[in-house]
Amino acid sequence: MSAPPSTGNRAPCARLLFFTNDLIAHRVRSYRARKSRRLLVGLALLLFAHAVQAAETPVVRVAYAGSMGVVMDQDLGPTFAKAHGAQYQGIGQGSYALARLIAGKQLVADAFVGITSGPMEVLKKAGLVAHAVPVASTRMVVVYSPKSRFAVDFKAAAEGKKAWYDVLREPGLRLGRTDPAVDPQGANALLTLQLAARYYHQPKLLEEVAGELQNPQQIFAETSLMSRLEAGQIDATLGYASAAFSHHLPTIALPAEIDLAQPALQASWYAKASFTLPCGKHLEARPLVFYAAVPANAEQPVLGRAFVELLRSAAGQQALRERGYGPPHGEAL
Repeated sequence: MSAPPSTGNRAPCARLLFFTNDLIAHRVRSYRARKSRRLLVGLALLLFAHAVQAAETPVVRVAYAGSMGVVMDQDLGPTFAKAHGAQYQGIGQGSYALARLIAGKQLVADAFVGITSGPMEVLKKAGLVAHAVPVASTRMVVVYSPKSRFAVDFKAAAEGKKAWYDVLREPGLRLGRTDPAVDPQGANALLTLQLAARYYHQPKLLEEVAGELQNPQQIFAETSLMSRLEAGQIDATLGYASAAFSHHLPTIALPAEIDLAQPALQASWYAKASFTLPCGKHLEARPLVFYAAVPANAEQPVLGRAFVELLRSAAGQQALRERGYGPPHGEAL
């Protein structure tokens, strides 16, 4: 049997078909290459457009008391960003820590929301705030973990069948609080215990429950306190009703003389509670009012003022109420 003929010996039709197939394949490759180039160019233009848009979108930076994380980052921040075509960036920490960072020019914020008048006074002394307005309030409560082995005792205390301070003195109970030197919530936990000692005639209550004023075994970051309660890593804390409500944690209500929620009791009761930390910082009990202001060095002062107005608006107040906050008390600072 003879070998098959080479390509060069093919019949004219076969050679034409071979040439046509080769031409089609070449054109297909060329088309695909052009299409790939067009796709790459289109993608590059799209990415460039997004980059330009991101660069043109203003960013509003809001520094707020760490306990406000849920309402700020899930409600008010996204609402503001959508309404103003801006990017929202929330920074939550202890109010005093934030105030000192802003005063020291280590942090630039377009709006600052702190609790009690103390942090705003820090910024006033630094010449960065001339006016601050009340936007919400809260009260001190005992917050406990539903996963705590003391949960039954806390529930009994909430129903008035047991003294809440006796539960907090139980051996092995893990109390959590924040550093009173940097966070008003930590300071207010100690001031509440001090008021409770006077109110219930339990002179050793503060020492028996808290130990040292800055007890390292009890102190945690404010932003992690509620999550630790949720996980059962700690049994209880003395904290804000608004934060507990936002995290769906059970609480024990406290008398008005103790909960720091009544400005009318400032002179007659709250003013009796104060202490000085080892670092020399003096702390006094004050009503739990959240104040908002726009620092003088804000990069987006117009947006900062708009955010403060949102907090004071009907929509902002409704969002705060739905997260467990009370109405603003008192006058502007």
